[in-house]
Amino acid sequence: MKSFMALRNCLLILCVALAACQSAAQEPVEFDIAAIEVAGKSLPVEFANTPEQRARGLMYRQSICEDCGMLFRFVPVRQASMWMKNTFVPLDVAFIDGNGVITDIKPLMPHDLTSVGASKAVMYALEMNQGWFAANNVRVGDHISIKI
Repeated sequence: MKSFMALRNCLLILCVALAACQSAAQEPVEFDIAAIEVAGKSLPVEFANTPEQRARGLMYRQSICEDCGMLFRFVPVRQASMWMKNTFVPLDVAFIDGNGVITDIKPLMPHDLTSVGASKAVMYALEMNQGWFAANNVRVGDHISIKI
């Protein structure tokens, strides 16, 4: 009987801990703003600079506006990759090197846990609505000006 009670108490503690983690995961994270210029457009985008901001990204959002996006910075420069855990919005990601040149543009599908990576070391990743880069005639090799 004592082992049953101990097991029951452990399960209750585990359930409370899991509920707390889920609740904390959906708490708002504040993002900074960066200014980008690409294809003749100047846009403010959310800037994920801290580990907490990068971990959250665009998770839990049901939509983002047409010209909205999120910029991620990687220091040190690395062959970065992205995934779509808890992300509801289909996105495209542009990987950008330290000179502001787009090295890759890749699609990201909602809730896909597949790691989608850059072809070489990059300093930034810019996530926008899926199709935004094509609709704005932005291609691999184009330059993005970033002001943080």
